[in-house]
Amino acid sequence: MNSDQLEQIEKYKVLYGYLAVSAYLFINSILNASTVWMEHSRYGSPDIALWEPFTWEFSSALATLCLFPAIVWLLKRYPPRLINISKQLIIHLIGSILFSLAHVFIMIVIREGVYFVNGGDYDFGSIIRELWYEYRKDAWGYLFFFFIFHMVQYIYIRIKGEASPIAEDEEQANKEEDNKIPRHFLVKKLDKEFLVKVSDIEWLESCGNYVNLHSKGRIYPLRSTLANIVTRIESLGFSRIHRSHAINHNEIESISYLPSGDGEVFFKSGIKLKLSRSYKEAFKKAFS
Repeated sequence: MNSDQLEQIEKYKVLYGYLAVSAYLFINSILNASTVWMEHSRYGSPDIALWEPFTWEFSSALATLCLFPAIVWLLKRYPPRLINISKQLIIHLIGSILFSLAHVFIMIVIREGVYFVNGGDYDFGSIIRELWYEYRKDAWGYLFFFFIFHMVQYIYIRIKGEASPIAEDEEQANKEEDNKIPRHFLVKKLDKEFLVKVSDIEWLESCGNYVNLHSKGRIYPLRSTLANIVTRIESLGFSRIHRSHAINHNEIESISYLPSGDGEVFFKSGIKLKLSRSYKEAFKKAFS
């Protein structure tokens, strides 16, 4: 996946998330409602109207969608960590309870409205019994969202190469070092800090607000611009060959030029990158 595709996903990831959750809830509601209707119709004329099971299921789905932003905020605010586990369990337990109470409230309001329009009266049943019944389902749903959310985050991180943005103090430290020639870059990745040796970087790739440092088969995203980093390390043998790429001269195997005016740079590792015609002359001068 290239930087443009990642940037597109980053731009619309909230919308994609909502669409995915909406599609899941819609399909799940259809299946559950049709199952309930078939159960009630198994032995003859059903004792409920066709619209009732669909009202029950879709009111629950709509309530979940209304609360989804709050769930995402909580999951992002308190991600799983190997420290303070008891605190995390308490926070998510309280979160699941609050989610269930809000879910039931919104769900009942929707059902009451639909029943009123259809000339009926919705009966929630025994408060204690039904709240416990709903909480069991909501707690499982909360746990499901918890694992799915962090699994998707993990997959996206592996594709993008970075778990979380570099801390503000680290970013400020990098800014203060702008006028110095760095020998290492400090990168935060997967809750760890890595010192990436500049001489080990094969190539750099612009990716939104980050620059991916490709080193020894791994990717280390650094919050900066490609122009800024290249300016700082060009004296160490780095050149920009494309608006999205810069390379380490020491990693070059060969260079070929195309009739179009562009070129291709082949690395010792087998990687091939495009040499844009707009950067070709400056690239050649770097070797003069």
